[in-house]
Amino acid sequence: MNTPSAEFAGTGFEQECRAAVEIAEEAGALLRARFGSGIRVDSKGADGDVVTELDLLAEELIVQRLGKLFPGDRILAEEGGVVAGGTPAGRTWLVDPLDGSNNVAIGLPAYGVGIGLCVGDEPVLGVVHDPVTGRTWRAVRRGGAFGPGGRLHGPPGPPPPAGPVLAWTQGHGVPREDLACRGLRERLEQGSRRVLQLWAPLVSWAMLARGDIDGFVGYRAEEIDLPAGYLLAVEAGLDVRRPDGVPYRGRIGERDSDRTFVAGRPELMPFLLDAVARVRGG
Repeated sequence: MNTPSAEFAGTGFEQECRAAVEIAEEAGALLRARFGSGIRVDSKGADGDVVTELDLLAEELIVQRLGKLFPGDRILAEEGGVVAGGTPAGRTWLVDPLDGSNNVAIGLPAYGVGIGLCVGDEPVLGVVHDPVTGRTWRAVRRGGAFGPGGRLHGPPGPPPPAGPVLAWTQGHGVPREDLACRGLRERLEQGSRRVLQLWAPLVSWAMLARGDIDGFVGYRAEEIDLPAGYLLAVEAGLDVRRPDGVPYRGRIGERDSDRTFVAGRPELMPFLLDAVARVRGG
């Protein structure tokens, strides 16, 4: 298989991609070695989210490596917030050291490591690593998306007659009584074969980009993992849109109410957008 630097030659981000892949895989090895070994789990706010000691260990590793290699860049990390240099107008690394903390806390092996890079507010690089299988997916803006088997092209062919298989994510701060959230979930359930809620959005983005599922819907999604996953999908040829049908750009710095999206193969967009419009009263 080609190395990331060879895959993305000419994009201007060869060094960054190679470094992000190596760092994500190193963090993944740490997570894999410690998974299921009686790790400490602490509550993270009143919305049911948690943080484990593995989140903190992996984040420290990634932040230190990135800070050493790219000392002038800003680093925004899941647990530590803005932890290094730079300004929002420059280059920002986004670090999700353990996407799926709730899964790890209950011993469910479905989690990932995500590293993204934005220039200004625009995603330019995304890396998603699955420590469970040892696989890594990566994308660079206008450079394509790649995985262990080569270039990614998203789901092949039309959805099955029984309906599409979708993934779902929502922000941790979405309250249980949010009627729009509940209504959208119900609409998707009615028109699909299955709706998966994996508690690990990066895993869902990778599944979509490599063609394992047909679509992905997010409601007020978390920011930290969104640019990397978004870039993986669009560079694999998939469509990502806002509820009003306008193309979604995966930018950082948006309000959580603006981080609602539908993603999937182009021919699935009418169904997904109709589901959202019906809930919004469109």
